[in-house]
Amino acid sequence: MLRLSKLADYATVLLVHLGRHDGLATAAALAVETGVPEPTVAKLLKGLASSGLVLSHRGARGGYRLAGELEKVTVAAVIAAVDGPIAITACCDGRECEHSSLCGLSGQWDVVNDAILSTLNSITLADMGRHAERLPRRGPASAPVAPVGAESPSVTEAVS
Repeated sequence: MLRLSKLADYATVLLVHLGRHDGLATAAALAVETGVPEPTVAKLLKGLASSGLVLSHRGARGGYRLAGELEKVTVAAVIAAVDGPIAITACCDGRECEHSSLCGLSGQWDVVNDAILSTLNSITLADMGRHAERLPRRGPASAPVAPVGAESPSVTEAVS
């Protein structure tokens, strides 16, 4: 069975929610909004920042925001940022595995892998978030959000 990792799934959810914020969002606020445990949110945001998908702003008024638009970030980019290169077998993309001399399928999985990659590259985070458009945009008036240049809400305020 092909299955997306839980972390890649969570990262996609976090990025779609982050894209709905007008300003910065804290890991605590995103955890409350999404139901993803805060330590997992913090770990994912750090990795997504390292991969360039989100920008982090340190300090008391800090938080995270998307580095680009939801329309320009693909599901493939999110999966690769969280889990590494997308390859359904060890022998995809010209790599060899220990059984390549015996199985006779070396390189044949590339067709399948390319089809999956093509599909994942054609789906953006905006596409993923369209079914959830009934969710309100989060802005300065929303408790869990810290807009750029404003005081950051306390954890107590973000949860209440």
